[in-house]
Formats: sequence, structure tokens, C-alpha cells
Amino acid sequence: MELDHHQLLITMCVSRCLRCVGMFLVPTAIICILSNTLLLLPEFNIHFLLDGHVTREAIWGTGLWGSGFLVLLGARSFVQSSKTRGCCAFRSQMLCQMLYSCVCLLAAASCCLVSGIGLSRGPLCLYNSTSGPSWGVPLEPLPNRHGGYLYNRTLWSGVCLQPRAVVQWNVVLFSVMGVVSGLQSLLCAANVFNSLLGLILGHGFFQNKVSPGSI
Repeated sequence: MELDHHQLLITMCVSRCLRCVGMFLVPTAIICILSNTLLLLPEFNIHFLLDGHVTREAIWGTGLWGSGFLVLLGARSFVQSSKTRGCCAFRSQMLCQMLYSCVCLLAAASCCLVSGIGLSRGPLCLYNSTSGPSWGVPLEPLPNRHGGYLYNRTLWSGVCLQPRAVVQWNVVLFSVMGVVSGLQSLLCAANVFNSLLGLILGHGFFQNKVSPGSI
């Protein structure tokens, strides 16, 4: 009876952690989807996107397919698997959740990395170059130029002509997406260990042990 109690307790803890992680990942995935969508629509104008005048890190869409769609699928799976009962079903679900967690971890980490690159590189915008107004990334840190626009806010409003306030737009949205996807990465990494714990110590772990009453 004591062994059964420990077994049930471990199963409940693993299932509860899966459910909590899954429920928490849902709003974070929605935030990343909205952030990446807004990055594609500076000034809420689709013409910049259609004309190819959107920052490349936003076009990669890691907030849409990575920290968004894939993490949502993982969150749905985590919540559903937390209700699984039975030895074989529980163990197979834990194996699936470990794989789901690894995929979500890679997806969220890629979004976090791309967000950091987009934030440090600066936005694509129309600016006054030596040959006249042209589209480019004028705030990108270069050895022979400024060390980065993030440390010099005077560049935020005096360089980019269009889209208006694109620097602030990108800073806020890339920062939000980077922080949220970083949090997703931590949760998914913790879920890998949680699923592994459920796989090893879950249903059926104590069934081959000799109980004190059988001696």
C-alpha cells in the first residue's frame, strides 16, 4: 500500500506539472504570435510587407511557427497527457511528452535567438544615405561606426524616415518576443526532465519490487 501511495504521488506530481506548463505556454505562444505579426506590419500597413521592406528577422517568422504554432501544439499535448491513466499508456505518453518538449525547446530557443539578433541589428528602414534615400539597415553595429543604436537613443528618431517610429516598434516587439520565448525555453527544458522523471518513476516502476508483506 505504501509503494502504491508513492507511485500515485509521483504520477500526480508529474501530471500536475505537465498540466501547469501546458496551460502557461498557451498565453506565451499567443503573445509571440501577436508580436511577430505586428513586426510584419509596421504602422499597421501591409504595403511594407508586400514591398519587402520589413526586417528580415520578422519575415523569418520564428514567433509564428516556433514559439507560436509549435509551442501551442506542445501545450495542447501536455494538458491532454496529464489526464492519461494506465501503466503502458502513461509511459508512452511520457516518452511522447519528452519528444514534444525537446521540439518546443528548440523552437522557442530559435525564436529567442532570432529576436536577439533582430534587436541588436536594428530595423530595415528608409534612410538618407550618401546616394540619397534608400532602404537598408542603417543602425546595424559596425566596427568603423557606432557600437549599437541600443546604447544611443538619439539615433532612434533621427535616422529612419519610414516606417515612422520603426525603431521603437522593433525594440519593444523583439524584446517582448525574446523574453517570452526565453521563458518558454526554460519551461520546456524543465518539462524534458519532468517527462523523463515520469517515464522512469511513473506507473509500473514499483510493480517488480518485492513488497514487505510478501516476505
